Amino acid sequence: MRFSRTLAVAAAVAVTAPVALFTAAPALAAGASAGQVRQQPTYAELVKAAADAKTAYEKALVAKEEGQKEVKATLESLGSDTHPLKAASITANTAAKEAAGVKAAAETAVTAAEAELEAAQDEVGKAEAQKALEAARGELAKAVTAQQEADTAAAEADTALGDARVAAVREYSLLQDALKKARGADEAAQKALTAAKECVREDGLTSLAVGLPSKVVAGTTVDFTLRVTNGTDRTLTVDPLLFFHAEGEQRGAKSALKVQWSDGSGWQTLDGDGPEHIAPIDGIAPGERNDVKLRMKVGSVAEATDAFALFAGDAHDVYRPCVLGPMKRYDFELLPAGSEPGTTDDAEPGRPGENDDKRPDTKDTGPSAQGGVKNQTAATGTGGSLAETGTSSAMTPLGLASAVTVALGAGAVAVVRRRKAAGNA
Repeated sequence: MRFSRTLAVAAAVAVTAPVALFTAAPALAAGASAGQVRQQPTYAELVKAAADAKTAYEKALVAKEEGQKEVKATLESLGSDTHPLKAASITANTAAKEAAGVKAAAETAVTAAEAELEAAQDEVGKAEAQKALEAARGELAKAVTAQQEADTAAAEADTALGDARVAAVREYSLLQDALKKARGADEAAQKALTAAKECVREDGLTSLAVGLPSKVVAGTTVDFTLRVTNGTDRTLTVDPLLFFHAEGEQRGAKSALKVQWSDGSGWQTLDGDGPEHIAPIDGIAPGERNDVKLRMKVGSVAEATDAFALFAGDAHDVYRPCVLGPMKRYDFELLPAGSEPGTTDDAEPGRPGENDDKRPDTKDTGPSAQGGVKNQTAATGTGGSLAETGTSSAMTPLGLASAVTVALGAGAVAVVRRRKAAGNA
């Protein structure tokens, strides 16, 4: 009897490591302390654990199916009279029955000899009868010993046959247990990975405009700065999110606002039709900030209207592929060409409108378990690095979560935060 022992053992071992990994500490939550964070498995480790658990479950399932076929075949074979163990059992039990018959005949002979001795009338007859009785009793003793030996041999043969059947069922039971454990580990690993994928809020990750005026005249250009500050207690890779909109502009139409950002060597222009990520900042340590230069050109034919800008930081670290900083809204006025705005204060950050900061669930495979991002070209500012020049093969772009909805007439804009997570090892 040969079962897939190696496969069953491999499956059981493969299950153990992932379980230990994602049950060692509670899931990471936003605002967790640095000490707590260090106790958590990284996202890449969770991805690998989930993949390992899935593989272990698949192997255990195959082993169980193979074991089911094998135990059936083994039991059928053990039930055949031609199987060595079954044949030995049949032979031993036949010999035991024959020995029992011999013993019974010997007992009958002893009874008959005792009767002959009792019926003897003279001394000669009694002597002969006594001699015959002793001989019969000797044969009976031999028959008893032979029967005991035959019974023992039959019991041993039956036990060997029964043990083989029990062993076959036990082996299959072990495969069933391994499958149950593998299934549980797979479910737990997938649950842990799903929890890690969920976006978390980090109020300490701020994105604020510095120098954006509250009034802008058509035909002019204003320079200002987006200041991204990591006020959390862990290092983050941040994709600043921007959106500019002038009231009354139809979606898809050419905007009066042309917004550009500096990558350190030139100016990159926003598409202007929806929220966009710019200047990915690779690894802002706790307490660090990074300034991104921005420039807004207002068309000379722009009419007087209200406008606004939205700024936020979408980020990730080795523990979370989706970390979202608070969004800030800056309202400003567009004035006709030639206007004299006088002394103009900077636009003040405010909370976004009801629909501005909606972030629905995204379909996300997450960063690759192998992870890692290449260093990117340095840009102006303090700390960090900007201007993505390329990503490693393990970086997984996530794309837009959904479209931007402009609620005409109400001045509310639904901005859906797109996030782009890079693999981290």
